[in-house]
Amino acid sequence: MNKTPDLLILAEHADLIKKLNEWDIAYHQNDDPIVDDATYDAVKRRALEIESQYPELAKNGASVHVGAAVATKFKSVAHSVPMLSISDVFNEDEVADWFNKLADKDIFIELKVDGVSFAARYENGVLVRGLTRGSGVAGEDITENLKTISDIPLKLAGDFPDVIEVRGEVYMLRSDFIALNQSATEKGDKVFANPRNAAAGSLRQLNPEITASRRLSAFAYTYGELSERTWATQSEYFEKLESWGFKTTAQWAHHASSVDDIQRVYNDTMLIRADIPFDIDGLVLKVNNVDLQKRMGARANSPRWEVAYKFPAARGITELTGITIQVGRTGVLTPVAELSPINIGGVLVSRATLHNADEIERLGINVGDKVIVQRAGDVIPQIVGVAEDNPNAPKFVFPDKCPVCGGNVIQESGQVARRCVNTLSCPAQRIGELEHFVSRKGFDIDGLGTKQLELFVACGWIKNAADIFTLIARHGDDIKKLDGFGDKSVANLNTSIENSRSIELHRFLFAIGIPEVGEVTAKILARAFGNLSDLRNAPLWKLKQIDGIGDIMADEIVSFFADSHNNAVLDELLAQVKISENHATESAPDGPLAGKKIVLTGTLAKYTRDAAREILEQMGAHVQSSVSAKTNIVLAGADAGSKLTRAEQLGITIWSEQDFEHVIAENQK
Repeated sequence: MNKTPDLLILAEHADLIKKLNEWDIAYHQNDDPIVDDATYDAVKRRALEIESQYPELAKNGASVHVGAAVATKFKSVAHSVPMLSISDVFNEDEVADWFNKLADKDIFIELKVDGVSFAARYENGVLVRGLTRGSGVAGEDITENLKTISDIPLKLAGDFPDVIEVRGEVYMLRSDFIALNQSATEKGDKVFANPRNAAAGSLRQLNPEITASRRLSAFAYTYGELSERTWATQSEYFEKLESWGFKTTAQWAHHASSVDDIQRVYNDTMLIRADIPFDIDGLVLKVNNVDLQKRMGARANSPRWEVAYKFPAARGITELTGITIQVGRTGVLTPVAELSPINIGGVLVSRATLHNADEIERLGINVGDKVIVQRAGDVIPQIVGVAEDNPNAPKFVFPDKCPVCGGNVIQESGQVARRCVNTLSCPAQRIGELEHFVSRKGFDIDGLGTKQLELFVACGWIKNAADIFTLIARHGDDIKKLDGFGDKSVANLNTSIENSRSIELHRFLFAIGIPEVGEVTAKILARAFGNLSDLRNAPLWKLKQIDGIGDIMADEIVSFFADSHNNAVLDELLAQVKISENHATESAPDGPLAGKKIVLTGTLAKYTRDAAREILEQMGAHVQSSVSAKTNIVLAGADAGSKLTRAEQLGITIWSEQDFEHVIAENQK
């Protein structure tokens, strides 16, 4: 006999369903979610929990809820076979509960792509209709929009059924999402909070030309109406899809025959999640045998033969509690968002970069706002928008004095960054410069980390980089008396310092911290001049003639070597170290990119900046640090900024990460 819910339960359930309906309309119809995935999932799970205890509430509850009604701006078309949602599981125990009830333990595991569901109907191999999921019973007619997506064939290839409705997910690569928002920002248009919203907003345009202008992608993974079936398993169906001209997630797919197998795939996928170039929010576990799928059937709104094993949310909403300013080694002031701690993707996030003052202005954020936070590439926390304004929040004012030393803060013409001008006395800059000097790409001195440098600077034993090489001789006995140090640790530090006295020219130039000169520019300068003496005396006009050295960079180099303090430190250094200059004049290797001048900008999903640079140089490219009219190609990843804008203005070829991988593949052939 079923229990009767009391008034409190009825009220709670009604409130939960009201919230779900409001959130579904915002998500499915308006492409503008008002809560994060974790909040939505928690509310839905509570509603389902109540409905499992009081089945009479399930008739109009979360148990039968799929999406949202079709928006009025689109024609509504009934699905010939309902588009059901997938039940979620969130931990190994819930996976085991589902798995242990199965008669066949052969499980096919797919990625759960965070996109927008579509249904594409083909008759005699020709695409005749495309629908969204909509309510699951009826969807929006987006036929013309689907036709603009190259991953969805207009005509099937090979051997195909007379009638088939192929279903899948429209999504947007992270790199394309960043480019879309960059363009929207420049035009003053609305920016999207995440790739899923961007894909949904692009797919549901009344003008298909707008959809065509956005770089949408699509995967196929299941089917609806079907005249005949020639495959026995889900894995075989993937092979059919690819033979017809669709893309699938087969390269990330797995088979499993136990809960341990499933959990292993889950854990392994979590580790590579940031390397996958599009957003995923879990795995889909399917009984591989299609005949068994049919026999198992479905509940009111979800199949029994598949579940979605959800990942922890990679995006969330929390309060911005403050904005602090960090000062880097070159004096650049970087704003950092202080957040009410939130668990995003299994990591507790309490801070996120805001990049610069312009980004704060673009986002329109103020202390006290509820903000949308995501882990970029599921690694670096960043704020992507405002979920709820704080009407009483004062506008954030960027400081005109350095928060560390009180020095003046300037913004040079044409530059986004604001910088402390007190380069000689600002403690933040001194420690940062020394960290840069001893880093792996510089002098590579083990045993001199931030903690040790701060200690030795506070003791007055290191005032500049040259003092490092006399540190042990002058203060070795004193260092041994400090907590955490002894004869062995001081001897090891001395060995590391002595081993670093011989250094290649380009590494020396990187280490001394010339503004605007990074690893790539240091190599360009080393190749161009071959020795430090000629570079120190180089006139401005000569520097500007070098490919890869822009006007601002040339000005910084000349100013650095004209400064008397810098020259005094350099002279002290040259008395302590030996620069091997022969490596600098080596020419770039031959290859398919020989002579091409390429600039890297933004964050690549599968490659570190160093790895991408090394691959490009191995193929003969000259990798530059700034964009000029002489640049041939700009390789743009996520969060590409002014360099990408400059390249577009100059009409320079833009490569996505996919283009880069295509060139790598061609070169390997």
